[in-house]
Amino acid sequence: MSEQHTYRVIVRGTWDGLTDEARERLLAEASEHGLASMRFTEEGSLSYEPRPLKHFSLRYVVVSDAADGEEMAGALAEDRAERTLRELGYGFRDLRSTVTDLDTMKVNRKSASRR
Repeated sequence: MSEQHTYRVIVRGTWDGLTDEARERLLAEASEHGLASMRFTEEGSLSYEPRPLKHFSLRYVVVSDAADGEEMAGALAEDRAERTLRELGYGFRDLRSTVTDLDTMKVNRKSASRR
């Protein structure tokens, strides 16, 4: 069995071709998708600003083979984002992802003398 790594992936995009119904729903639900809702989850956490209703982000936790690397984790998250947004009936474009490998991330701890 190959080694698994856990990745945090932020998928960003731009709303595009939203129907009037989709736009109204996004505006009505905006308070549920603000800064306080930003969490990394397997199913994804959607966040956006209602004014202007232009950009959004989805945050994912992706577990995949370490050998496949960050590029594969980003691709998996973008696929999840596309599926989720289509299921919700939201038009989008320009998806791009930022990936952090939690298993290789260096944590800087303050020494006792710096506390």
